[in-house]
Amino acid sequence: MYKRIMVAVDESFMTSQVMRAAVELAKASGAHLAICHAIDETILAQRELAMMLPNSVGKTEARLRLGAQGFLGRLADEARAAGIEVEIRLVESEQKHVSDMLIDAASEWQADLVVVGTHGRRGIERFFVGSVADRLVRKGHTSLLLVRGEESDE
Repeated sequence: MYKRIMVAVDESFMTSQVMRAAVELAKASGAHLAICHAIDETILAQRELAMMLPNSVGKTEARLRLGAQGFLGRLADEARAAGIEVEIRLVESEQKHVSDMLIDAASEWQADLVVVGTHGRRGIERFFVGSVADRLVRKGHTSLLLVRGEESDE
């Protein structure tokens, strides 16, 4: 079965469902769990924004990192309370899409399964925003467990 499970989380309504699935699977298979969050800094890297707000971009990045570390720490504590061996991984990039960061993180950590939620975006929003889960399915090389959101009816 799986021995190295990476769960990708964001701060959305899906986090508790995704974590619950990952923790249950890790517990059942005796797997090590990595909780991973990707910070998308692409908007902050835009030249125009950096020129207009030269001092704010660095502060914003620092606040994002600090918030993400606290978020990951809380999730790790919950998983440890369930008896799971856990580590946290925070990845960030000014150039890569979130899905590419997660693919790289899974490969570097040698995950044999990635657990991710799907928000169930539809129509024009999905076209413009895209879906991390969709990209992971198309581009990833690691087995993938998609946790469907309760709000999704796809």
